[in-house]
Amino acid sequence: MGLEFIYQNAEWMPSSTLCVRYGHFCLDYYGILSILLSAQVISSGTANTFQSYLISSGLLQKYKALDLTELQYLAIVVDSEEAHNTSKIVELLHWLSIVGVKNICLYDMDGVLKDSKEIILEELADRSYEKGTFSDQKQMTFEFSSFSDGKEGAAKAANFLCSKLWRTRTHLLLVYGLARCHLGFPAWKLRYTEIVHMGPLKAMKYGAIVKAIYKFATVRQNYGS
Repeated sequence: MGLEFIYQNAEWMPSSTLCVRYGHFCLDYYGILSILLSAQVISSGTANTFQSYLISSGLLQKYKALDLTELQYLAIVVDSEEAHNTSKIVELLHWLSIVGVKNICLYDMDGVLKDSKEIILEELADRSYEKGTFSDQKQMTFEFSSFSDGKEGAAKAANFLCSKLWRTRTHLLLVYGLARCHLGFPAWKLRYTEIVHMGPLKAMKYGAIVKAIYKFATVRQNYGS
């Protein structure tokens, strides 16, 4: 019985060794694949950062004069945690005034931006005076929205927007936050909307905003019937 047991174990040893080696190979393969993917992500991020720098510096000619004919209404969706960063919100709006965007909706789920509306607009006016762009900021209109606005308010806003701004134009929505979704932004506003995930608000870049608007303005829009 003892010899038979040893013999049976000896018969199975090569298979066990093969399984162990195969397992090590799989671990090595997925480890290498993970490293390659990480390197690709880092490389892509570096390239985007460099391109954003070139755009901000005015070295890329095609981004200097943006055609905003199609961009009648721009929505900014911010994660509620990041919406507390008022200085970044003001800086973002100031950049949009420089670009020439006129109608902006600011949204976060919890209504942080709505509660900070007066502070945001005051600080934006101060910055515009300081930078000499107050005339651009005066021509802008702002809507502050949240998830809790309710159906009645949404219906009124929908009627106004459809009659004034949303009749024939498509629009752009920029999302700031870790989640790659519109964070509860009203669905009735998204019918012809292009959504672009911009990453965390704290890492926002002027060049990335210009690039997103340029892409929207230059890509042919296909409307539904």
